Amino acid sequence: MEVLHPRCAGLDVHKETVVACVRVQENQQQSQTVRTFSTTTKALNELAEWLTTEAVTAVAMEATGVYWKPVWHVLEAHDLSLVLANAAHIKHVPGRKTDVNDAMWIADLVAHGLIRPSFVPERPIQELRDLTRTRKQFVRQSTQHVQRIHKVLEDANVKITSVITDITGKSGRAFLKAIIGGETDPVVLARLGDPRLKATPEQLVEALRGKITKHHCFMLKIFTEQFDTTNATIAALDEEASELLRPFQDAVKNVSTIPGVGETVAAAIVSEIGLDMGRFPTASHLVSWATLCPRSDESAGHHRSSRIRKGANWLKPMLVQAAWSAIKRKGTYLKSFFLRLKARRGPLKAIVAVAASMLRAIYYILRDDVPYRELGPAHFDKVAPELVAKSLVRRLKNLGYEVELKAVA
Repeated sequence: MEVLHPRCAGLDVHKETVVACVRVQENQQQSQTVRTFSTTTKALNELAEWLTTEAVTAVAMEATGVYWKPVWHVLEAHDLSLVLANAAHIKHVPGRKTDVNDAMWIADLVAHGLIRPSFVPERPIQELRDLTRTRKQFVRQSTQHVQRIHKVLEDANVKITSVITDITGKSGRAFLKAIIGGETDPVVLARLGDPRLKATPEQLVEALRGKITKHHCFMLKIFTEQFDTTNATIAALDEEASELLRPFQDAVKNVSTIPGVGETVAAAIVSEIGLDMGRFPTASHLVSWATLCPRSDESAGHHRSSRIRKGANWLKPMLVQAAWSAIKRKGTYLKSFFLRLKARRGPLKAIVAVAASMLRAIYYILRDDVPYRELGPAHFDKVAPELVAKSLVRRLKNLGYEVELKAVA
C-alpha cells in the first residue's frame, strides 16, 4: 500500500498521559519510536518540540472525550498538521490492545492515508459552540425545574396547572410566591390571578384548593429559586454569545430567514457546522456528515437497512425540532414537501427528510452568502407537471370518470 506520509506520528491520548509513536519510512526501511509524555503543558510542549525535530508532517489522534482538546491546542500552536480521528472508525485488531500498540496502529493508518479527518472548527467557532451547547443544557434544566414544580403541586392536590397555561407566567408566579409565603386560602390565592385569565374566579378557587403542607412550600421555594438562577445563567450565556456572534452576524441573519429557524437556532447551527462550506464537496456530504440521510448497508445484493445512522447528537435533534416548526407555516415549500412524503413514508421519516432539506438550503446559504429563497407550495407541480396530471387522471378514473386531456393553446 502506498505511503502518503513517510514521516508521521500517532498519539494515544489519555487523561494523564499521551503515548506518541513517530513512524519514519526511508528507502523501504521503516522505524517506529515510541515515547510517553504527561498531559501537563510543559510536557505537551516537549512533545511538540520532539515531533518538530523529527520533521513529522502529519499527527493523528483519537477524539477521546475532552482529553484530546488540550493536546490539539498545544500542537496546533506549533504549526503541526493535525488529524482528529473518530475512535469508532480506527478500531484495532481484537486481542492486541495496549497503549503502545494503539499509538503504532494510529501511526500506520495515518501513514497510508486511511484516517478520515473529523471536523474541528476554528477557535472562535469552538467557543461559540461551547456557549450554544451549554445554553441548551441549561434550557433543559430550566424545563426540569418547571416539571418538578408541577410534581409538587400535584402532590399537594393543587390543580392550577389545569386552568393556566404557564405556571412560570405572571399569574403562576404570583400564586407560587403566595404559597411559598404560607398562604393556603384558595379564595385569597385566586384574587392574585390576572383578570385576563380565561379561567373564572370559581375555577381558580377550586384549582387552588389543596392540602398544602410546610414541606410543599419548602420544595416549591427550592425549585423556584433554581428556575430563576438557571434563567439568569441562560441570559448571561446569551449576552456572551452575542459578543462572539458579531463576526458571524450576517451568516446567522441569512440562516434565520428559513421558516422555523430563529436567531438562537441559527447561531447554534452555525456553531456546529462553521462557515466554510469548502470542507464539504457538496450539500449531500454535509447531510451525510449530519447523519440525516439513509445509511448504506448492503450485502450480497440485499439492502439490509436504510435507517439513518447515529451521530450529530447536537445538530440533528435541533434541525428536526426546527423542521417541526417549519411545517406549521402555511404556503411554504417545506410544508408541501412534508405532506408529500407523509402520505407515503409516515410523519417521522417525512420530518427527517424536511430537516435534511433545510440543511441543504443552509449549505447554499452559507456558501453563497445569500438569504433563503422560498420555492412555494406549488414547486413540485411546476417541476413535473406531467406527473401531477397523471396522478389527477388516475384519481378521476378510480372515481369512475373517463378523462381526455387536451393541452391549452
